[in-house]
Amino acid sequence: MGRGKIEIKRIENSSNRQVTYSKRRNGIIKKAKEITVLCDAKVSLVIFASSGKMHEYCSPSTTVVDILDKYHKQSGKRLWDAKHENLSNELDRIKKENDNMQIELRHLKGQDITSLQYKDLMRIEDALENGLTSIRDRQMEIYKMHAKNERMLEEENKQLTYMVHKQEMTMEGNMRGQMESHGYHHPQNQHQLPFAFRVQPMQPNLQERM
Repeated sequence: MGRGKIEIKRIENSSNRQVTYSKRRNGIIKKAKEITVLCDAKVSLVIFASSGKMHEYCSPSTTVVDILDKYHKQSGKRLWDAKHENLSNELDRIKKENDNMQIELRHLKGQDITSLQYKDLMRIEDALENGLTSIRDRQMEIYKMHAKNERMLEEENKQLTYMVHKQEMTMEGNMRGQMESHGYHHPQNQHQLPFAFRVQPMQPNLQERM
């Protein structure tokens, strides 16, 4: 008995569908390898499963990029020209903006200005004045901030000095009170000399002669 003809339609059972996909994928890759060897053909095969997983085969004598380039040239179909054109336009726009910025920067430095008109020079002068104004404003802000910090540090230093002095006075008063409570008194005339000295003349016979 011959094999019955299989109806080509989507397999609803997911397990059977996965088994069939695996068998047929291996079969078509095998056929691609055979035609490459038997007929010296250049084959590129790319398969994506329903899960998104990719399987591919390419003849050893070529690459996928080379085959796509040949397809592009011989078929005349545009594969990615539209995307490449948009990307190229974007790169050109960015390059042009960068060139303009470089020219403007040289003008701000006073370079390459011989060909500029009066209006262009006035615009550059206004830009420089606005820049200087912004710089001076920022400098003033920094100066005020530093001055404020210095005043705050000075005030904190005064407060610390006052607190230390007050603490020293308190400690001295406590010590004096403890000493007095124990009957200890400081002498009143600490600087009085304990002995009296009599000044003698350097020449003893001078008084006798007078």
